[in-house]
Amino acid sequence: MRTINRLQGGYRQDKPAAVAAVARLRREAGQDAHASPTSWGLDDLEALTELREQQAQEDDGASWHSPYEGLRQRERREDREDQAVHVAVTLWALHQQSVRDEPMHVPGWSLGRAVRRLAQGKTATVGCPARSAGDGPSDDDAAHGTQSDLVEEISPTIRKRFVRIGTSSDIDTLSRRLREMVLLLRAARIPLDYGLLADQLNRWQDDSNQADVRRAWGRDFHRVYRMAAAGETGDDDTSASHARLSASSAEDAND
Repeated sequence: MRTINRLQGGYRQDKPAAVAAVARLRREAGQDAHASPTSWGLDDLEALTELREQQAQEDDGASWHSPYEGLRQRERREDREDQAVHVAVTLWALHQQSVRDEPMHVPGWSLGRAVRRLAQGKTATVGCPARSAGDGPSDDDAAHGTQSDLVEEISPTIRKRFVRIGTSSDIDTLSRRLREMVLLLRAARIPLDYGLLADQLNRWQDDSNQADVRRAWGRDFHRVYRMAAAGETGDDDTSASHARLSASSAEDAND
């Protein structure tokens, strides 16, 4: 996510160009990629186009000489990529809005993990010293055997919203429901891995991959992250962590 990595640092430093770019991206949240003229020339799709041009040069332009059916397939693939990147970057811009002290794009914070944290009524800051962009998962969501580990004990409202995300039937509905969740994550200062989300959104648009993406969301939601015993020293630089699967599973719910 070159665009997010570049803009996030500038936005947090209150650089005018980055602040203006993030504001433009935020206004495009919920709009189709390229369909809105105001989105033309925005950073997210510009960067994606540059990557494609680089790939075409490496392939000696072979992709431009495909037969008609191959060209149609390439156009469908690019449409999915455009939509996935556009949704992810504009959601990040909404997520980062007015947040200068912490990054809201953090690798390792999958959708399921972030929503689980939110559903437990926690923020990412509490018990979560590893917050830099290069850090992996490491937080103290719950202790072994406590009631907070149980899916049945989490917020039913947040769980219902998460189920609604999983039952979305099209990309417009999915992006709208993700946008609602992102607003809640922003209020709780819980980040998201937008590079991973963009990849999942791209795959989700292929019907044959939707089940795999849903499984990944559900699996991460049932995973409990917590700091290693070394964290008891109180040293904020401690970043050792591990993950285990929760012993409980959620009962299937209908939207």
